[in-house]
Amino acid sequence: MSELVTGEAVALELRPAKLPSRALALVIDLAVAWGVYLGVTIGIVASTASLDDAAAAAVAVASFLLILVGIPIAVETLSHGRSLGKLACGLRVVRDDGGPIRFRHALVRGAMGVVEILMTFGVVACIASLVSARGRRLGDVFAGTLVVRERVPAGHAAFVPPPPPWLAGRFAGADLSAVPEELWLSIRQYLTRMGQLDPQVGLAVAGRLAGELAARTGASVPPDVPPAAYLAAVVHERQTRDAQRAFGGAAEAFGAAGAIGAIGANGAAGASGAADASGAVGGDVSGGGVGGSGQPSWPAPGRSPQPHSPTAASPAGPPGGGEAPAAPATGFVPPA
Repeated sequence: MSELVTGEAVALELRPAKLPSRALALVIDLAVAWGVYLGVTIGIVASTASLDDAAAAAVAVASFLLILVGIPIAVETLSHGRSLGKLACGLRVVRDDGGPIRFRHALVRGAMGVVEILMTFGVVACIASLVSARGRRLGDVFAGTLVVRERVPAGHAAFVPPPPPWLAGRFAGADLSAVPEELWLSIRQYLTRMGQLDPQVGLAVAGRLAGELAARTGASVPPDVPPAAYLAAVVHERQTRDAQRAFGGAAEAFGAAGAIGAIGANGAAGASGAADASGAVGGDVSGGGVGGSGQPSWPAPGRSPQPHSPTAASPAGPPGGGEAPAAPATGFVPPA
């Protein structure tokens, strides 16, 4: 994976295509192009039999440049870097900054491809790709482009626990632009693995990460908030902002609907989260725990667990297991 930091201080994770996949895509493109070229050549020869040798040679050169050079350039320009072979192999040509290519990028790649692919049978392109750190051939170097993989095998996505409901939107005014990607990655790794850590070690790691994050964002850790819950809330705030930048109003509507659904689904669980903290892994509510279902139990600050409804709590029976004693008479007689 190649990480590139743009002028806006945004880290791009680009996955450069490997040489075998690029070679396969090139073979597909060349097979299609040569097939079209041979068909057109046969038609031209049959229709220009009466021309002299100079005119026939000019037509042959024009058809060669049009089909093997011009059409690939047009296809890459119109499809934003996805030829037929690259589409079949899940590849795309992008700029060095991750943006879509334009006509000038496709023109430089196509012109250099005549020299390093067609005239040398791809030997120069293979050598350049092997020498380059990101597998770029000479056309990519001169055009400022990169061939990346679009289809990446889906792995097991690590679960980042959501923050407690009482922390939702609490850090909406925090400045997250100064937080480096390395710190975000460390926080995500801790949140996904905190249930596997020793309680004391996990609490120490959470405190250290929370201190670094607070120093970068300017949002100090509230005294009534566990460090792990603080980390989860700030990560959730960053994800919310990324979704709003990517999808605009649709993300806000989806977030509101998701919040309503989450409150409805977790209403009873949120009320009893503090009471279940004793059964969490680690047994220390100050750092947050992970229950038996894998969900963290965040204790609410300064609150005692309350039943969700008057009918949710049932009185406990006597310790002996017998019948409860009758309630004492009060002298109250209900009206007839």
